[in-house]
Amino acid sequence: MRIDNVHRPMARNGFLVAGLSCLFILAGCSNDDAGSQQGGGMPPAAVVVERAVAENISVRQDYAGRARGAREVEVRARIQGILEERLYEEGQMVQEGDPLFRIDRKPAEAALQRAQAQRQVAEADRRQAEREWNRISSLFQRNAVSERDRDAAQSALELAQANLAVANAGVAQAELDLGYTSVTAPVSGVTSLEDFPEGSLISSGTLLTTIVQLDPIHVRFALPENDANIRRAAREGMRGAGDQEVAARLILADGQEYELDGQIDFTASTLDPRTGTVSARAVFGNPENVIVPGQFVRVRVELQSFEDAIAIPERAVTQGPNGPVVYVVDDESTAKARRVELGPVSSGRQIILSGLEEGDRYIVSGLVNLRDGATVNVTNTDDEGGSD
Repeated sequence: MRIDNVHRPMARNGFLVAGLSCLFILAGCSNDDAGSQQGGGMPPAAVVVERAVAENISVRQDYAGRARGAREVEVRARIQGILEERLYEEGQMVQEGDPLFRIDRKPAEAALQRAQAQRQVAEADRRQAEREWNRISSLFQRNAVSERDRDAAQSALELAQANLAVANAGVAQAELDLGYTSVTAPVSGVTSLEDFPEGSLISSGTLLTTIVQLDPIHVRFALPENDANIRRAAREGMRGAGDQEVAARLILADGQEYELDGQIDFTASTLDPRTGTVSARAVFGNPENVIVPGQFVRVRVELQSFEDAIAIPERAVTQGPNGPVVYVVDDESTAKARRVELGPVSSGRQIILSGLEEGDRYIVSGLVNLRDGATVNVTNTDDEGGSD
């Protein structure tokens, strides 16, 4: 019993030493693991890059508009009479000068004959007044008649000459009225429905039909007030300063692009307070009558052109503390924040005015929590630079 009592404290001491040794060993292992994690850090962020390419870029914008005829001309009767015949099919294309209506000629012919007869009378009166003047002026030189008689003969001659001029004007008017019995097309275009059928009594000024000129065709559209690019383009070019013209393209209702180019020939100088827009007009050739008045179309306007500019996806631009930033990757796979100057957006790509050079590799994906100077892992090659 005594021997057991001697060995028990020694056994307890041995267990205690063994336990402490295990704790020290575990603590050491834990410190080694923590040290290794701190030395390695977080793994590099996986990113996708594209390579900056300089190219010529045009900034375009589409605007909704309606097509209208270049001219809509009302064809009216210029004399009174009976409408005898319509000489065209309603809705038919007519050319300038084509006959459209015929009005009864007989009254106009009678009026012309009457005017010609009155002119003959006036001519006879003038000849008689000339003979009288020649006789009286000769007698006055020989003091055979008074000055009063001479003045009366001279006045009679002047009056006869004036009456002849009036008669000539009457003949000219009668000839015009006779010509007005044939109503012709003032412009080339498509005709509307007739307003009066044959046999109707019409007066001067009566509307007979309307002709809409289809070539060229006009498209009217509106420019928004808050579109700074359009407003600047309007000030610089749309009003036709010198020989400068603003080109336009036409997008039809089915999405197809019209084959002929157009020009913007007018922009209003004032803002419409009701809509907050500026009215504009584009002109397009329409030789095949593809575009009809009233058709809904879109006008595509080229606002600005950039030579050797760089355009990148909009998602590649982030906002830094001092403005917009693009992250570029150097040869050591380090991300560098590059401050850039932004231009307009064209076809979903942001134009960079300064800050990027051709050949730079910029990050388009993997920008979340990315810091300046961080090491990155580029997951795509240069050949894959355009894909995510």
